[in-house]
Amino acid sequence: MSLFNPPKSEPFYYWEADTLVLNILGRPNAKRDAIGKVVGHQLEVHAAAVPRMGGATAHMMRYLAGVFDVPVGAIVVVFGERNVNKQIRIKSPKHLPAPIRTQPE
Repeated sequence: MSLFNPPKSEPFYYWEADTLVLNILGRPNAKRDAIGKVVGHQLEVHAAAVPRMGGATAHMMRYLAGVFDVPVGAIVVVFGERNVNKQIRIKSPKHLPAPIRTQPE
């Protein structure tokens, strides 16, 4: 591997038909809910909730439902319910936040 040919990084999201599959790096205990930056192959999502028994993940899914303009039931946690590393599936998002809109497919 040379310095002129860096390895391709793994994407933090991909599409399966009309479903967005998104890798998340959760940041609980934040001052406010917010979409952060792309960190490696994950999108940072800050949640103003305490990580106790999946509560921060549930809070984050409600926040993301608003961000993507979908009902909460349109979001499924594939893995990471009680972990900062998560993968979610969002059925037919009506809005895409800036980090996804600006990424090439």
